[in-house]
Amino acid sequence: MLTEEQILRYSRHIILKDVGGKGQQKLLDGRVLIIGAGGLGAPIALYMAAAGVGTIGIADADVVDVTNLQRQVIHFTPDVGKPKVESAAEKMRAINPDVTVNTYQEWVSAANIAQMIADYDFVIDGTDNFAAKFLINDACILGNKPYSHGGILQFDGQTITVWPRESACYRCIFPEPPPKDAIPTCSQAGVIGVLPGVLGTIQATEAIKFLLGKGELLTNRLLTYNALRMRFREVPLKRSAKCPVCGDQPTVTELRDELDAMTVCDLEH
Repeated sequence: MLTEEQILRYSRHIILKDVGGKGQQKLLDGRVLIIGAGGLGAPIALYMAAAGVGTIGIADADVVDVTNLQRQVIHFTPDVGKPKVESAAEKMRAINPDVTVNTYQEWVSAANIAQMIADYDFVIDGTDNFAAKFLINDACILGNKPYSHGGILQFDGQTITVWPRESACYRCIFPEPPPKDAIPTCSQAGVIGVLPGVLGTIQATEAIKFLLGKGELLTNRLLTYNALRMRFREVPLKRSAKCPVCGDQPTVTELRDELDAMTVCDLEH
């Protein structure tokens, strides 16, 4: 039952016919885990808290660096040197004291990720390396957890929502990681600061839609975005029978740390 204060706080949600009081209660009862408190994780965390998602987990082992501030908008200059999860949690609680923020100051690994995702309804991948992205995908498929993938570099980004064994997963698109050093890092190639804001907000929208049970999720569609041309493109996909983790004869049946941390984009460092 919403309090008078909550009715006022979430009034712009409540007047939406596809949300209403019942929908807002679903958000307050919802549990979302954000893995990565960097460029993508920053806008995701802010909007999850503002929307009133009742329990939000945020996982990251890194500390705030001055080079992060160009794009990681949840961290401020006085936060330099502070653990990112602490910095993020402070802002989330300041936006909305209604929400519970669980912090995990650790990197995800085969040893901890299954337990970490177990208590959440939806997982959001805001990480910066292929090792984590493949691990998150595999853990969510094996643990039957819907999740949103996002990735950015230079002026380009991509995102897809995965519904385990119902839609295409990350390995359906990319069965194996690329060779180490095949993809430059953002410290090598750069990234425009606003790019993770665009992609992260889309990922946050997917989480909210999932919790509400409304709209059409970004499943079986890889959404790409180029900031220079200001163009979005949808690539239709379908679940692959040959997928190593969700296919008819899976070869990935348990979690493993098979890779060194190969950076996709310098969101965390």
